[in-house]
Amino acid sequence: MVDPLPHDAPKPPGYTRFVCVSDTHSRTDAIQMPYGDVFIHAGDFTELGLPSEVKKFNDWLGTLPYEIKIVIAGNHELTFDQEFMADLIKQDFYYFPSASKLKPENYENVQSLLTNCIYLQDSEVTVRGLRIYGSPWQPWYYGWGFNLPRGQALLDKWNQIPDSTDILITHCPPLGFLDWVPRKMQRVGCVELLNTVQRRVQPKLHVFGHIHEGYGVMTDGATTFVNASACTVNFQPMNAPIVFDMPTPRST
Repeated sequence: MVDPLPHDAPKPPGYTRFVCVSDTHSRTDAIQMPYGDVFIHAGDFTELGLPSEVKKFNDWLGTLPYEIKIVIAGNHELTFDQEFMADLIKQDFYYFPSASKLKPENYENVQSLLTNCIYLQDSEVTVRGLRIYGSPWQPWYYGWGFNLPRGQALLDKWNQIPDSTDILITHCPPLGFLDWVPRKMQRVGCVELLNTVQRRVQPKLHVFGHIHEGYGVMTDGATTFVNASACTVNFQPMNAPIVFDMPTPRST
């Protein structure tokens, strides 16, 4: 485990400061946002991905002063997972009545509501010379969005991550890093993601959330792992954003 960088720590010259959050679940009003250059949100910014929730989140993004804002979806952004929604509407799934009653034309272009950020979904962007890749998938978890069975299906997604990625954003944690669920007495991270991160990609920074109980920072010596879940297990937004300073490549 590593102590998070204090928000008032001076940023070294020639560095870029990243401000990382996740799992805000439409509860952003109480979150105190620190100084930084680049904002990262690792998913679950809504309760169900309803267009009204996405608009509210986008409005909040518009108030933030960061030069660049990067967002991925999580399992709660149901409308961002088109295959999930197609099945949901067929079944009129009782777990998500407000989402299952949406008409396709109301959510087909839901990503376009995020006008105040760069949205990544199995895609990348280069910021200040640093390659940043984002992906929303996770091992099956209680029938929410962006769920895949463990094994090859998830590995196929992680194989899309470029080798030279500097910052990796996923919604789920890798196995063994900030993924412990006490009430189940088990780790729920993804072993295929762990192998991808440690054996192949080795990003400098890996930001995720999903498991609210795992909030914190760890390192394996090569990668710093950040579980930036803002909400506690009881969905109270009590965890502060986590900041991380990274040298800006000289070419930029």
